[in-house]
Amino acid sequence: MTQTTPITTPFTGQSTAAEVLEGVDLRGRRAIVTGGASGIGVETARALAAAGAEVTIAVRDLDAGKRTAEAIAATTAGAPVLVAPLDLADRASVAAFAAAWEGPLHILVNNAGVMACPETRTPEGWELQFATNHLGHFALTTGLHPALAAAGGARVVSVSSSAHLRSAVVFDDIHFRERPYDPWLAYGQSKTANVLFAVEAGRQWAGDGIAVNALMPGGIPTGLQRHLEPDYIERRRALGNLTGVTWKNTEQGAATSVLLAASPLVEGVSGRYFEDNQEAEVVEQGEGRGVAAYALDPEAATLLWQVSVDLLAL
Repeated sequence: MTQTTPITTPFTGQSTAAEVLEGVDLRGRRAIVTGGASGIGVETARALAAAGAEVTIAVRDLDAGKRTAEAIAATTAGAPVLVAPLDLADRASVAAFAAAWEGPLHILVNNAGVMACPETRTPEGWELQFATNHLGHFALTTGLHPALAAAGGARVVSVSSSAHLRSAVVFDDIHFRERPYDPWLAYGQSKTANVLFAVEAGRQWAGDGIAVNALMPGGIPTGLQRHLEPDYIERRRALGNLTGVTWKNTEQGAATSVLLAASPLVEGVSGRYFEDNQEAEVVEQGEGRGVAAYALDPEAATLLWQVSVDLLAL
């Protein structure tokens, strides 16, 4: 892995998405936020819309999406907020979304996801977290590649997690067909896959002017934790500095997403992993902070890309 100077910004883990984009003009830009009707997706969409972008929130629940779009438009001087159906675990839904998109796409925030759910498989037999968090976004982003390339200077944002430190991608048994299913290991490898995607897409698409980066948003209590024990958040908070995770509200949780999506401070930066609005330190092991060396491994990134193409028969 080539050593590069870490990117720093004046923002912190407590900065909000609105603060990160203060003074940024996104008029004429078009953006998609997957999972934009809940959690940090709402605030990501709101900040981009407030800066002038035309935002499409891609969601499974259209009614929730419409309510969110109306609420965002009401607080952003009527900036256009559109809604479109997308189920990342359904290949036909992803293909239909990509096929229906017309014109350039300047910003794609791959924000939606599922966390530590009970063992569930798609009709193809794929483990649901890997299928949703990685394969669905992989198919979506590659399907939208022509629109991203047409934009000139497009940005793709891959929302990962510090949970990637729990597991590399286990290529010999991605879908837990041989090893016992563990919801956290499954979540961890799917979040590692989000980072590896940024590494390889950033490499492959550099000539198209497309920047691709990944991030850890922080610890944010949202519906993402619906499969966890009721006291999970309280127990994690009680660990405090032992994990190093910055606990945030949704406005703060969306900040690093919009930094990578639209801030001029990271213009031309690609294939990297950020947390708390800074590029993360590479760590060999740990919990909470930093990016695992295996998540930035270019050989693993290239292998994952080919595995994904093969699985999706692209």
